[in-house]
Amino acid sequence: MGGSAGLTDGRTWDAAALERPASDVASQLLGSVLVSGRPDDEADCVAVRIVEVEAYGGGDDPASHAFRGPGRRNATMFGPPGRAYVYFTYGMHWCLNVVCAPAGTPSAVLLRAGVVQAGEQLVAARRSGVRPLDWARGPARLTRALGVDGSFDGCDLTDPAAALRLLPGTRVPPGQVLSGPRVGVSGGTAVPWRFWMAGEPGVSAFRAGRPRGEGSSP
Repeated sequence: MGGSAGLTDGRTWDAAALERPASDVASQLLGSVLVSGRPDDEADCVAVRIVEVEAYGGGDDPASHAFRGPGRRNATMFGPPGRAYVYFTYGMHWCLNVVCAPAGTPSAVLLRAGVVQAGEQLVAARRSGVRPLDWARGPARLTRALGVDGSFDGCDLTDPAAALRLLPGTRVPPGQVLSGPRVGVSGGTAVPWRFWMAGEPGVSAFRAGRPRGEGSSP
């Protein structure tokens, strides 16, 4: 995706394609483009290509917010696929997830890092003093670049008219996808459900991994 082309053409991820466990969907979200702003005005849009993600399951995943069942904070995780699950952490940061699996089965993909593809002037104002490489290099930085906060929780990312929407982008070949342990979790630390694009400088600091095609898929 180059420049702002395609930001208002109505193509988004199909919710049915996300109706699977996050561990199956996560690596396929790499290369997708997340767009915030008015769908009818590309000048108002910021687009970020996703280069790093983490998968989280439900009741059987001790690292998941859904491990202890539904609550006010994690209610969106139990909803239909394709919704944005946005939560506040460390008293200062917003994090953005894509809900997966059928409604009632909590599963989500945390969007950990991206590279800005369009809307550079808007992002520069939001991330003043930060070098472009770090604009969306990390889950909290990514939401700041996009202007995402708690008001986006529950947003339908598959709706082309939504203020936050997920475009298919360009699929990353399996041989260019690496995987390894998730970051900053106290449970399920050995599960290789963190996925990132090989050789992509926009990925946050990570442990060495191996291509999915060489036996590292969950």
